[in-house]
Amino acid sequence: MYVINSASGDVRSGVEENTKTTSAEDWYKELVSSGITRRLLEICRDEDLGSDHQDPTAMLMFEANERTEAWLVAREPGTICGLQAVGDVLDVLAPTTLFRDLAQDGEIVDEGKRLGALLGPRREILAAERTLLNLLGRLSGVATQTARFVHAVGDSLTQVLDTRKTTPGMRQLEKYAVRCGGGQNHRMGLHDAVLIKDNHLVGFSPSEAAEKVARVAAEARDRFELAFVEVEVDTLEQLEAMLALDEGSIDIILLDNMSVEQIGQAVEMRNANGRVPLLEASGGIELSGMERVARTGVDRISVGAITHHAVWLDIGLDAGVPT
Repeated sequence: MYVINSASGDVRSGVEENTKTTSAEDWYKELVSSGITRRLLEICRDEDLGSDHQDPTAMLMFEANERTEAWLVAREPGTICGLQAVGDVLDVLAPTTLFRDLAQDGEIVDEGKRLGALLGPRREILAAERTLLNLLGRLSGVATQTARFVHAVGDSLTQVLDTRKTTPGMRQLEKYAVRCGGGQNHRMGLHDAVLIKDNHLVGFSPSEAAEKVARVAAEARDRFELAFVEVEVDTLEQLEAMLALDEGSIDIILLDNMSVEQIGQAVEMRNANGRVPLLEASGGIELSGMERVARTGVDRISVGAITHHAVWLDIGLDAGVPT
């Protein structure tokens, strides 16, 4: 790892209370521990530099021993994310280049803010430039978009969560960006939780669906190590049937594409049942409607738009005079 003077630390105050003492560095290490991100970066290298890992332009323009300093710079304001990944990018594309961070992931920065300094062979820095900027721009865009949705729920206790609507191959990094923007992560994939959706329950009546869910939930807990068991409902009749299950059968009920009025009714029904399980609203909830949904008292709102509608943040690289 070629990162020096790392300044990682606690991220913005929008992060849920129980994660405020966790650093961005810890989040990043946790989310990329499977090695998928490393494989992604190797693909990025190969698609840009080819099978021979060459940049003919830089090779012809600069001598191999020519060194320079360069700076990553925010061209517009936003919430920064991706600096924790710079060391991994350099390991793959610029192995002798040093990086010093001048900002932290999760930090809100102004236009013109220098985010980090690179020092190394000019050829290496230019070979890594596009991958670095692509990564930082995308992740900072997701973090900035997430921060907007988190801000929209105000001082509500409602959590804002992501979904699996992520860029193929970049899920770990985009979910890291959601955390840096103050949001929370839903399941990482199909493997780590049970989420029984409408397509799993086609043809079942509400009571039949509840019986099936109870059996599947019990077997799932016996056979797999799961983060949670969740079931999706799209009517209050289905919700009523699920609430009648024994306590602990399911952890979360997802209210799919319900109106604000229906979500409010669902919360009342759940509360009358002893405030278990958690209720999660999802489906077509826009930024302008977040506050109204949060005011119903729903525990969670999952929003695909914080990833799939995020616009890249403009980040550039300014190279200095070669030495």
